[in-house]
Amino acid sequence: MSLSIESGIREGTQTLVEAGVDEARREAGSLLAHVLRRDRSFIITHADDSLTDDQIETFRFLTRRRALGEPLQYLTGHQHFFKLDFQVTPDVLIPRPETELIVELALDLLRADPEPFFADIGTGSGCIAISLLHETPKAHAVATDISPAALAVAERNAERHAVINHLTLVESDCMSALDPTKPFSLIVSNPPYVSDREFKEIQREVKEEPRAALAGGPDGLSVIRRLLREATAFVAPQGYLVFEIGFGQSAAINQLISRGDWEHLGIRNDLQSIPRAVVLRKK
Repeated sequence: MSLSIESGIREGTQTLVEAGVDEARREAGSLLAHVLRRDRSFIITHADDSLTDDQIETFRFLTRRRALGEPLQYLTGHQHFFKLDFQVTPDVLIPRPETELIVELALDLLRADPEPFFADIGTGSGCIAISLLHETPKAHAVATDISPAALAVAERNAERHAVINHLTLVESDCMSALDPTKPFSLIVSNPPYVSDREFKEIQREVKEEPRAALAGGPDGLSVIRRLLREATAFVAPQGYLVFEIGFGQSAAINQLISRGDWEHLGIRNDLQSIPRAVVLRKK
């Protein structure tokens, strides 16, 4: 069996095209780069190099799995987010570019605090909390998740990026296990916000991700309601709550916010001009 890098990419691309995978050639290249433990530039500059039989077998195995709907990030075990590379497994939501807006907004708020102490509710891979700690060395954080398996992934990522000494990981259903006598200057969250109807229609790859990290109940707002209700006990006066929302939810969110508890500082758009991040200040 003889196959060059370029021939392998063409073969993998064809398999993925037939399976209806978007950006098939890019994904085939990413899978082969993963098998070779090289970056994409190596794939391009060594197109005529021959693959070993083991490399061909592994590449074809991963390509078949991708064709069946497994997300690329679960097959490679990695996803870039903000400025860092994160380990991801099927136990956590795959970090997405639009969530980087939460990090950007939170950083602006934390930089004004000489001793930042914040919480990340539903941390998953830990991408938000770890990115914030990486950028603010004096900060300390608590990150919660209902899933012990997700917390294990977050712990590995925190160790990898050398912020584990500034992070406390807590198994918690929303904020149920937190101590209200130690309020935070900021709470961030990317909560589940996909409605039951939307969940039935999402891409097959997305359905491979943890349902608990995606599904927000009949209207997508069940967890957000809890977040708004519970956060009032855990945010210090003049502290902030920043969280992500889904497409078309901004009007409903505006109705849910208690003006007696929160000053509504606005809903910020992502790079696609979709209302994505809610910013509130505790009164």
